[in-house]
Amino acid sequence: MTTKTAWITGATSGFGAATVERFVAGGWRVIASGRRMERLQQLVARHGAERVHPMAFDVRDETAMRAAHAGLPSAFAGIDLLVNNAGLALGTAPAQQADLVQWKQMIDTNVTALVTLTHLLLPQLIARRGAIVNISSISGSYAYRGGNVYGGTKAFVTQFSQNLRVDLHGSGVRVSSIEPGMAETEFTLVRTGGDQAASDQLYAGVHPITAGDIADTIWWIANLPPHLDVTRLEIMPTSQSAAGLQVARDG
Repeated sequence: MTTKTAWITGATSGFGAATVERFVAGGWRVIASGRRMERLQQLVARHGAERVHPMAFDVRDETAMRAAHAGLPSAFAGIDLLVNNAGLALGTAPAQQADLVQWKQMIDTNVTALVTLTHLLLPQLIARRGAIVNISSISGSYAYRGGNVYGGTKAFVTQFSQNLRVDLHGSGVRVSSIEPGMAETEFTLVRTGGDQAASDQLYAGVHPITAGDIADTIWWIANLPPHLDVTRLEIMPTSQSAAGLQVARDG
């Protein structure tokens, strides 16, 4: 069988790192991109340069992204799958108290960088009848206090995925949006500025989604027969469900 190649963004931690491990274990080559080269090099040390190609850059840096793509070794140049995983949430404050700089960083990372890389790889993915898996969130469907711009960016990812699939109709390219609920990774530590106690409190007794759960899900989607497309998949822990509406009362 011909070895396939996946490009996985945000590969230095959480869903991304676990997805690299899952696809390498399954026999794929992986282009692992992220900001922290030391973590990418650890992946190479475990699996070998013939299986993992590391690329360290911030996804918001379009020039660096294009240079990394142009410099891919021939063995990794044929990309069959793009996993748009890189993303972040910053801050938990309500909109009226939020930091505008953090809002813009979330938009630049979760939206602008995602569409830039997707646009860059579309010709090749079409030529190879490949697949795109975008990591969205239930935050794009269910509003909650402090979700403001983060939820907005994930709603964009979900809708962009659906529109992208319509535009790619007949090309053979599959597009999927995965929308996880509570998942315990470094995500909350980033959001709270490294507050481990806040992270521990959030996930206490929840039995949350793990990075491995999402990696297995992406693996399943990517290896379905070519005539099947999982267009949208919402995943929550059994202990989580959509909450009711809040009401403010006088008095």
